[in-house]
Amino acid sequence: MCGVAGVLSGSHAEPAGLDELKRMIAMLGHRGPDGYGFYRDDRIGLAHARLSIVGLAGGFQPIHNEDRTLWISFNGEIFNHVELRRDLEARGHRFYTQTDTEVIVHAFEEYGPATWAKLNGQFAICLWDTKRRELWLVRDRLGILPLFYARRGSHLVFASEAKALFGGGRVEPAFDPARLAQVFTHWSTAPHGSVFERVESVPAATAIRVDSTLALHVDRYWQPDFTADPALASLSLDEAADRLEEKLLDAISLRLRADVPVGVYISGGLDSSVIAALARKLDTTRMHSFGVRFTDAGFDETAQQRLVAGHVGTEHHDILCGPEDIQAALPDVIRHGESPLLRTAPAPLFLLSRLVRETGIRVVLSGEGADEWLAGYDIFKEDKVRRFWARQPDSKARPKLLGRIHPFAAVNGQKDSPLWQAFFKRGMMDTEETFYAHRTRWRNTAWSQRLLAAEVQAAADDAAFEAHVAAHLPAGWPRWSPLARSQWAEISAFMTPYLLSAQGDRVAMANSIEVRYPFLDPEVDELCAALPDRVKMLGLRDKLALRRLAARHLPAEIVQRPKRPYRAPMTSALFGDGAPDYVRDLLSPEALARYGLTDPVAVAALADKAHRQNGRMAGEREEMALVGTLTLQMLANYVHDELPQRVRDQRAALDRAEIHILEEHASGAGPDARIVLPRPTAA
Repeated sequence: MCGVAGVLSGSHAEPAGLDELKRMIAMLGHRGPDGYGFYRDDRIGLAHARLSIVGLAGGFQPIHNEDRTLWISFNGEIFNHVELRRDLEARGHRFYTQTDTEVIVHAFEEYGPATWAKLNGQFAICLWDTKRRELWLVRDRLGILPLFYARRGSHLVFASEAKALFGGGRVEPAFDPARLAQVFTHWSTAPHGSVFERVESVPAATAIRVDSTLALHVDRYWQPDFTADPALASLSLDEAADRLEEKLLDAISLRLRADVPVGVYISGGLDSSVIAALARKLDTTRMHSFGVRFTDAGFDETAQQRLVAGHVGTEHHDILCGPEDIQAALPDVIRHGESPLLRTAPAPLFLLSRLVRETGIRVVLSGEGADEWLAGYDIFKEDKVRRFWARQPDSKARPKLLGRIHPFAAVNGQKDSPLWQAFFKRGMMDTEETFYAHRTRWRNTAWSQRLLAAEVQAAADDAAFEAHVAAHLPAGWPRWSPLARSQWAEISAFMTPYLLSAQGDRVAMANSIEVRYPFLDPEVDELCAALPDRVKMLGLRDKLALRRLAARHLPAEIVQRPKRPYRAPMTSALFGDGAPDYVRDLLSPEALARYGLTDPVAVAALADKAHRQNGRMAGEREEMALVGTLTLQMLANYVHDELPQRVRDQRAALDRAEIHILEEHASGAGPDARIVLPRPTAA
């Protein structure tokens, strides 16, 4: 994976200078520590920070096609590049590198925009067509990798992270109040936005063509289809497990392709354990695995992680994460994530990716995506129970089924209380609502908005988030089962904008680590979507096909474990006697007033309560509200106070780095254009 950045100028505008491009890409050095590359002509400047995974020699970007009419700055991996390259060579294309990146430009030459749907990978593509004077900004099917853009006057700027837009100097960082409020309900902004004013995100599965007038033409090139396949309707559980194993083995095999060693994350849960077991089946050489341990026993899964590592035969490494570790990591997590967080869960993953880097591994496999595609979350069980209850809303027995879900929440008999049942009964009869399964979660989280400033609360428009997601309902959605509908909502409204960003790309790439997701392989997902519901969830038993597969490769203790959501200590790690100085500094009346984003009175009252109770809060929504407020203050401090100095520091570091310049100075792309081929600059 890498970092990409660039500036597209209007037909009569001054093109971006090399120094501006350097300032932009300097902010992305963590994404690509192996060197920098640039391309410029009279309309566009492309910059690239390289993390070498495939084609280690000669793979510096931007990369071009045979006649240099297409140029690309690319972040990601194309896992089926070998097969695509073979086909393209048979059609007469000639390659000058061994990279997967070059496959994209030749595929675009051959297939045009139909290329995007042919790519099995995780990617953010910036492709410049010199003949048509068009820029393509393209993101992978599920939005694994980020890509932002902003229009400023006669220029369009784009980059892997918003900080690169700010570093270039054309975009001033300013918060968008409505989008900030979205985070305090949905954990993230809508998939097309960011928390910054007029800084947009290319949505997942979307290709944006920017024409010669800088007009944007948006095309969604893929949508999931959860329509049950009649040919699979009679599958037995064993047959479903067979098919799933076959697809997963293919997906893992593709993701083991690299010119560097590939490791694996082991959380102790079912999903990562299956990936580890199947990866070892394919690769019997020395393999490293990595896990997070917690000093707080309520979050720790050390025994299960080590059981799996020993069973499958990996060389296991782990970190022990306590309150001080979360405190130390959280500011860096916010700087890299560029959004407030309502949970501290990304912080241990940031530390884990640092351990991976220190071990000398650059690529790891993760089990993310199994819960979404194979119905492993309790939110799907909530949906099922509430729909069942809604058919007899006066039943006293049906709501008792709620006691069988969320095994790690509401202990000491609370799940039998009228309050617990009333919480889930609200809105229960609205079974045709698009976000029926998620409304309870969002309504609960929205409580945290009361800590925001009145102006931010007034700008809140939760309907805008939902309208954007609902606007992209797949054509077959009305025919899908209720389970399929809630799976789609979870993928598009939570997995893509929050999980794959805050707990995926941002914390991994902060340490120059690439994470690959076999469960997000297109063929795996198409199979999972087409499987009958009964092999995913039967009654309240989840992930049946995956558990049957796991039973062939893992100890029974792992196979039979109930889903344990990944969590980390929140206010207990940040408030009370052991609170770090920055908590009191950032939540002081002076700091709250300085940024004007929160309600000082409401924040002070809840923060004082947290300190008095040594961080032990009665409800999770209070914890999320405090974590959200603290991390919002962190982000404001970074953007307004730290960023200018970081731009200068990173620019100085880049001046000492290895730079490859590909500059084209002619107005066209013909043979008379002067090309400076890749060369290292003086140190």
